[in-house]
Amino acid sequence: MTVALPSLPSNYFHLLRQQGLGDHTRPLIVFTPKSMLRTKAATSTPAEFTQGGFRPVVPDQTVDPARVTRVLMRSGKVFYDLDAHRHSSDLSNTAIVRVERLYPFPEEELAAELSRFPAGTDIRWVQEEPENQGAWFFVGPRLHRLGDHAVGCVSRPEAPAPAVGSARRHAMEQKSLVVSAFR
Repeated sequence: MTVALPSLPSNYFHLLRQQGLGDHTRPLIVFTPKSMLRTKAATSTPAEFTQGGFRPVVPDQTVDPARVTRVLMRSGKVFYDLDAHRHSSDLSNTAIVRVERLYPFPEEELAAELSRFPAGTDIRWVQEEPENQGAWFFVGPRLHRLGDHAVGCVSRPEAPAPAVGSARRHAMEQKSLVVSAFR
């Protein structure tokens, strides 16, 4: 099966195209929130639809790899919150790598992406879900196998429910999550 969390319209298009036209028919599970339909930052150019294919790892092309001291890996829509905070705080030492496919896990693509950054770079997995509910328990051991990097997790604290039940509390937790990812 394939489990994916595309954060770009073009990547979602190529994922569906790959599923429909591919040689291997396997179940496809796609996690995409409806809120990304309204996110102005979640756009693709026409060329991104007509060229290339599905990218299981989308590298951060906005930072100089030699100056990076922190890499935030994530899946899902939290990228847009992290990117907005990075730009508003004028942080040029943090790369945000999009992991668009969780299974099959893109070990080769992630290893190639992490090799661009200096040794000793702080690597963190960021997820919106509470620590006991997101992808961390699946992704964590696989990230540790990729090299000599220590990998940490930034998430909401463990919780019995996926939602807090209050929009105000959710917004406060989301802001705290994003800020703590850059500490």
